[in-house]
Formats: sequence, structure tokens, C-alpha cells
Amino acid sequence: MKKYIIIFCIFSGFLYGSVLNYELYKKENSDGNTLLVIGGIHGDEPGGYFAPSVLVQNYTIKKGSLWIVPNLNFDSIVRTRRGIYGDMNRKFNSVKKSDKDYNTIQSIKKTILDKKVNLILNLHDGRGFYRHKWESSIFNPGAWGQAFIIDQTKLHKDIKFSNLDEIARKVSEDLNSDLVENHHSFNIKNTKTKEKDEQMQLSLTYFAITNNKPAFAVETSKNITELVKKVKYQLKAIESFMRIMNIEYERDFDLDNLDELSNILKKYKKVKINDRITLDLETIKSTNYYFPLKIDDNNFKFEHPLGAIVKYKGNYNFMIGNKRVGTLIPQYFEYCDSKEDIAIVIDNKKQIAQFGDIIEVEKNFKIEASDNFRVNVIGFSQDNIENENNLLISQNKILNRFAVDKEQKSFRVEFYDNSNKFCGMIIIKFK
Repeated sequence: MKKYIIIFCIFSGFLYGSVLNYELYKKENSDGNTLLVIGGIHGDEPGGYFAPSVLVQNYTIKKGSLWIVPNLNFDSIVRTRRGIYGDMNRKFNSVKKSDKDYNTIQSIKKTILDKKVNLILNLHDGRGFYRHKWESSIFNPGAWGQAFIIDQTKLHKDIKFSNLDEIARKVSEDLNSDLVENHHSFNIKNTKTKEKDEQMQLSLTYFAITNNKPAFAVETSKNITELVKKVKYQLKAIESFMRIMNIEYERDFDLDNLDELSNILKKYKKVKINDRITLDLETIKSTNYYFPLKIDDNNFKFEHPLGAIVKYKGNYNFMIGNKRVGTLIPQYFEYCDSKEDIAIVIDNKKQIAQFGDIIEVEKNFKIEASDNFRVNVIGFSQDNIENENNLLISQNKILNRFAVDKEQKSFRVEFYDNSNKFCGMIIIKFK
């Protein structure tokens, strides 16, 4: 029996400095091995968190189980910082309760040690291109990029997937048979952590292997500037590990088509605000002004696993990973309790809508709300009209600069009660 656990990301308004929680997504079947993929332990390594976001959205597991954490160090991701509270990957040996990463570390440790988990991947972008011998300042043994990092050659033979070096070589061969550019080749970097690397003794993978859990770090190169190429390599590596673990999967795109993968990475999807407003983050314009929000306790529900809202200097920034995709300049209102349905005539056909709907219109629309509401179509005005209910409105009657999207096709229809409390919004999108 298949079981899929998909968790949408929900955030209330907050300031920089508060803690964003990571999410664990489980795509499970009733039998087989479980692979745990962890992304975003370092916030300045986008290949390491955009790849698992594609896993969450575009992969189906047919046999075995795939557990995914795309955003472990979420506070650092939205700032494109390695670690705003220090290096999270150096806190797995010990961490103080006063450390802002404490709860995250303790929580992910429990997941790593879960008896269902058979193998862990920790995803990174590393400097340069790892080579066994010195070639240049970019291609050398001190680099970390384009490498599979292991802490030692093998674990106890009774543990599943104990031969770390052998597995890393198989995955490396898989990836090296299909490179975008020849110098992107992967190698295995054995840090021999126990014998000679005190810093790595503090890391996530070393914590895992000392608890008899096979673990690898997958490092694409920071010197590869195109995100889509790094994400392709990360996904190719994950798929290779899944095949070794006999985890069967399907994806809904061609991984060898970089244009298709690039389009997937630009699908920011939608956000629902206070259960009254929905915005399309793929088309939203850079800044929307005088946006009706509550003075506090605003709730943002993102469809994208890397979606977050960051309140900064009084404005609300929509983030997808480390990318700011839009900003709201708020106008604060009390919210009313009403959620009654709204009648709308769309191109001469009546339909019922609810707050938060996005409705496509070809020619014109007319709101037919009850007398409980005052209707405000943002960007439309008519002399001596304060309530724009029961007016037939076409796109050419609305000023384009008030559109919520870059294409200037989507417009806000806002509803207020008789005491001027905000009740909800419908977006009208002209085709």
C-alpha cells in the first residue's frame, strides 16, 4: 500500500532572526529501503536545496521510500548565507541548548536514527573541482566540488549498504558517463574523518556513520554558475543511489532536457494568505502596494517546498529558497468573519466564487455580491461610485499599473463589510 505524506509550508509573519522550521516530506511504499535526502544545511549552496525541492514536487515512488528535507537550515537559505547562527554542519557532535540551531539539530538527528532509514545523502555545493592530484587552484585535492564525500571506506559488514567507497564509485561512474561538460567529472573524496579530520567529526554524515547509518555528502561545484546544471547532477546522483537501493521511481519530466528542468525550477506556484487571498508567484510583479493584511498573525501557505515569507522593514518579501520573487507593501485592516460565496458573471455566464479564487476572464465580469459587501476593483474608478458591485467591467477600464502580475493581466477585487473590515479578495485574470 502506497503512502504519500506531502506537507505544505505555512508561515506566520516574522522578522529576520527568528527561526524557520524545516519540513520533512515522505513518499512511502509499504516495503523496501528508505533513502533520506537532506538539502539546505548550508544556505549559500542552492544546488543542495533546489534539487530536493524537485524531488518533492516531480517524483513518484513506486517501490521503497524516499524521505526528503529540502530546507534544513531555512533561516540561512532565505539569506543566502552559509549559516547565520554558525556552521550547522559543525554541530552534530554537540550543540548548546541556547544555540538557535539546537531544535533543528535534535530533530534531524531523530530522523537520521529512525530505524526505517537505510541511507542518508547530505547535499552541498562545494568550492572548485575535487581532483586526487594538483592540477590548478580550481582543480585540486583541497577542493570539494563535483565529489562524493565519504568519512571512511566502509562500515560494519552486517549493515546494509556498508561499502561506502564501492557505492560512491558506482554512482560516480553513472554520473561521469553523462556530463554536461567534460571537466564536470566526479571523484570520491575520503576525508578519513576519524583519523585526521577533526572538523568533519562534527558533521552530519559522521554523526550518521558513527550510529551505523551509511551516509554520503554529494557536492556539486560552486564554480558551475548555472543552477540547472547543478540540480541535474544532484538529481542524477540521487537516482543512482535509489537504483542501488532498489527504490523504484518515476518523474514527470526529462532530466536530460536542461530547458525543461530550468522551467521546473521557475515554477514557484501559489501562496494563500490568511485563507482569503491567493497569489500566483510565477507571474507576480516585483512590488504590490497597499495590500490588505492584518497587523499581526498573518498566515502564508505556500505550495512550493522552499516558499517562505520574510518581513523586513515593514514589508513582506516572498522567497523561494534564496530568490525573492515579490514584495507586498501592506495596508493594515481588521478582517471580518464573513466567508459567504460570491456570485460573479463571467463573459455573460454566472458562477459562484469564494475568497481566494483566481478566475479567468476573456472579455468582462460583473460582481453580484450581497448587500453585506462593498466591492473595490483595484485600478477601476467611476465618478460618484463607491461600491463597484453590479458593474460590468472589462480590462480596458482598469489601469494596468494596478495589476498584480508582470503581464498586467491579473487584478484585485477586494471585499469589505459595512464597517470597512477587509473580508477577502478574488483575482480576476484576463486571458
